[in-house]
Amino acid sequence: MIVHKNIILSGSKEKPILLDFYYKRTGKPKPILIFSHGFKGFKDWGHFDLLAQAFADAGFIFVKFNFSYNGTTPKQPIDFADLEAFGNNNYSIELDDLGCVIEYVLKKQPYILNKEFDFSKLYLLGHSRGGGISILKAAEDKRVTKLITWASVSQFGQFLPSDNIEEWKKDGVIHTFNSRTKQNMPLYFQLMQDLVENADRLDILNLLPSIHCPFLIVHGTNDTTVPLEMAMQLKEKSVTGELKIIENADHTFGGKHPWVDEQLPLFTQEAIKASVAFLKEQ
Repeated sequence: MIVHKNIILSGSKEKPILLDFYYKRTGKPKPILIFSHGFKGFKDWGHFDLLAQAFADAGFIFVKFNFSYNGTTPKQPIDFADLEAFGNNNYSIELDDLGCVIEYVLKKQPYILNKEFDFSKLYLLGHSRGGGISILKAAEDKRVTKLITWASVSQFGQFLPSDNIEEWKKDGVIHTFNSRTKQNMPLYFQLMQDLVENADRLDILNLLPSIHCPFLIVHGTNDTTVPLEMAMQLKEKSVTGELKIIENADHTFGGKHPWVDEQLPLFTQEAIKASVAFLKEQ
């Protein structure tokens, strides 16, 4: 297994992106699969290293990264050490960050064994909010040839506090509690402004019909964070969408942080199996 860990590249604004590559050296070109984490997530969350290894074992170049404003730092990649950055994150930044990662990968960096990479096969995989970002990027970058979402949102606005918008605007900030870290994490009003000012670019359901590459939607029936109805909406609005429902799976497909088991959660294994089969379809 070849692993390039914690590569630093420039994000869409002034903060860096931390990035990993996982692949097996076979002498044959392999498709590139870029994974985007979700809200309050990071590339090394829970079982994501095992996830990367599983896709690498299945014959893919697996790329995972931290969005530049996700609240972690290069020195503390698994801690929310920069809450100011977290509070100033928004959908446009994440969409542009994913664009930076794509450009970085396709520039064929010198440490990459080019014969191992099939640069004509660029796939995206996004979880939760990262699923929505991956959909939007596939809509605006036609180099994306396949798309997968796991427990993806179908719209961003539904997860914002619509009942106290004026109070949020007046105060400039609201807080979301992280039950795992016990942190009150700020969300500055610029998040709402970004959604309003860039409404056309960030409208997932409206942009879905413009995506013509193969698209797999994976969702669990016990997802209490992003309801299964959102997967149904994605399927309804998409041109090429296939829906894979995993019975009893929750939002993280059995994963949690930290993950100490050497095996992947069973629901994650099922999601991987469906995803690999989809990606290997001709």
